[in-house]
Order: sequence, then structure tokens, then C-alpha cells
Amino acid sequence: MDRQDAPRATLLIMTIFVLQPFAIGGWLALIPVIKETIGLSKGQLAFALIGMPIALIPSLQIAGRVLSGFGPRRVLWTFFPLQAVAAILPVLSTSGPTLFLSLVLLGAVTGFNEVAMNVYAGRLEKRAGVMIMNRCHGFWAAGLMGGSAVAVFSEGLTPVQVMLLLAAVSGAGGVLAATRMPRLGIDETGAAPPRRRFTEVPRALLFVAVFMFLVTLTEGVLADWSAVYLAERLGDPTTTAGIAVTVFSGFMAGGRFLGDYLKRKLGGVALARLTTGSAIVGILLVVLPLPVWMVLPGFAAAGFGISAAYPLGVSAIAALDDEYESANIAIMATVALGGFLVGPPLIGFVSEALSLRAAFVTLIPGLITAFLLTKWLDPRRVG
Repeated sequence: MDRQDAPRATLLIMTIFVLQPFAIGGWLALIPVIKETIGLSKGQLAFALIGMPIALIPSLQIAGRVLSGFGPRRVLWTFFPLQAVAAILPVLSTSGPTLFLSLVLLGAVTGFNEVAMNVYAGRLEKRAGVMIMNRCHGFWAAGLMGGSAVAVFSEGLTPVQVMLLLAAVSGAGGVLAATRMPRLGIDETGAAPPRRRFTEVPRALLFVAVFMFLVTLTEGVLADWSAVYLAERLGDPTTTAGIAVTVFSGFMAGGRFLGDYLKRKLGGVALARLTTGSAIVGILLVVLPLPVWMVLPGFAAAGFGISAAYPLGVSAIAALDDEYESANIAIMATVALGGFLVGPPLIGFVSEALSLRAAFVTLIPGLITAFLLTKWLDPRRVG
């Protein structure tokens, strides 16, 4: 790519990262409302939430191979409008089964955008010599926060109207940005590399993927259940409790915007340990028998604590090699987003048997394990 294209490519890929989760953030903030409207128990809601990972996990693997032939830009401008339409379907649901099916459709199309935008950002880092991954994911969290904030503060609008607005902005803006992204080189597309045996997959990829699974599992749980948890603590199922999602995603965004600076100052491993430790402290503030006002600082600390894992992992995996770049990122995204999407229904089942507070406690051992795995984010070890 031409050196002068780097600033434009950076601006446009960051725009993509803002717009991709915009409607999803609105859906997350509306979960307590839809739960009450349909009349679902926590267990029934947990079952419905399984729909997205069921579709997303195989979608990510298919996307990794599709990208080799079509390139990330073409995938983005094709699947952004499809995701926008699919994001409206959950709030149209009238029962647990229809909610499940709508989330299956949303997961099926979301995977292609997830892989495409991360591949583009990873290639841009390598080919333009820039450090943007943390900021890209900061904009992703900002988009999630923005969408949830619109849902919380849109008085007078029904959930369907809110989601129509968010989906229109996300879909139209995403297509506009994707069609203007510059090519990153003549090798943007090509034949898919030969399939590898499991023993040929780099060991570093496996350890980084496990680290990301454990942290993104916590991210998914807090994204889906923080509003429900605050609603329980407040005794208020209205959209007011959606402020928990806004606080969580806002501090996650802030951590990611600081991430590239902190990574340069501290190094990837130290940053991962700092943020993972913050996530542990945040969960403790949420689950300990403290005044209800401590819940929001807890979600804030957890949001900052979640912030660095995904961008640090993507950068580490993208640096492994060029031939299997899309395949490696697809594997990593499958594992990481699997945690993001499998965690919420699992926590729902645990909370049905015990309580939501007790279910949140089960996140702590995984975060401690993730803290111990941060050493694999060292470029000398990963490379």
C-alpha cells in the first residue's frame, strides 16, 4: 500500500470498529426489557442466548477461508447490511424459541465482519508500521457503549424503534466506510493456504487463545448480564438498569484508547497483567456484600480490566506469519468470541440454580488463570 494511504485506512477501519457493535450495544441494554416483555426466566433467557454462539463459532471458521478469496473490504461491505437487518430481529421476538432463532441469524452474519475487520487492522499494523489495534478495539467498545446509551436514554421510543435507528446507522455507515477503505497490497486476495494438522498450529496461538477465551468469557457475561444484575439489585426492570452496560463498555473503551500508549510504555505482558488484575478487583466489588452504589465502580474496573485482552491477542497472533494470517485470526476469534458468547448462557444456568451474584463469583478462577497465561503475549515467545 502507498504510505499516504495509511492515515485514511486507519480512520476508516476505526470507523468500522465503531459501527459494527453499535446495534448490538442497543440489544444488550434492552435485554432486561425483552426478558420481562416475553416473560422469560433466567434459565429460559440463558437458553435463548445460546443461539448466537451456535451460529457464530462455525461462521468464524468459514469466514477465515472466505476472506482469502474475497478480501476483508469486500466481506465488510457485503455483511454489514446483513448484520444490521439481523440485529433488529431479537426485539421482534415473541417467545424464547423465536429469540433463540433470531440470535442464531445474528451470530451467523456477525462472524464475517468480526474476522474481516480484525484481519484488515492486523495487516495495516504490519504493512504501515503503525500501532492501532488497541485503539480499534477502543472504538469497538465505544460503539457498544454508544448503542447501549441510545437504548437507555431514548425516551418515548419503543425497543423496535430504537433498534431500527441503530441498525440503519450501523448498516449504512459500515457500507460507506468499507467501500472507501484502500487496498493494503496486491496480495489482499488469493487462494486459501493448505489446511494444517493440529500439530502444525503454533503453540503460542493455543495459549493466547485460551487467555483470550477466559477474559472474553467475562466480557460476554458482563455485557449480557450486567443490566439484569443491576435491575435485580435495584428492583427495577426498566431500561435504567442498562446504564450498567454503558459504564462497563465506556471504561472498556477508555482502557483501549489508552492501550497503545500503555503498551509502548509497559509492554504487552505488563499491560495484560495490569488490566486482568483490574478485572478481578472489579468482579469482587460487584459480588461482595457492599452497598449497591459500589456495583457501578465494579463494572467500571471490570471494563478497564477487559479492555486489553482482545487487541493484545490479535496483534500477537497477526505477527505469527503471513501465510496463515486469516486462518490464525479466525481460530483466535473463534475461541475468544466463543468465550464472549458461551459465557452468558452458562452463567444464566448457574444463576437459575443458585443466584446471579454466585454465578459472577465463578468468573474469578478463570481470570486468575488468564493472569498466569499473560506471559505468552511476549513477542519473543509468540514469535
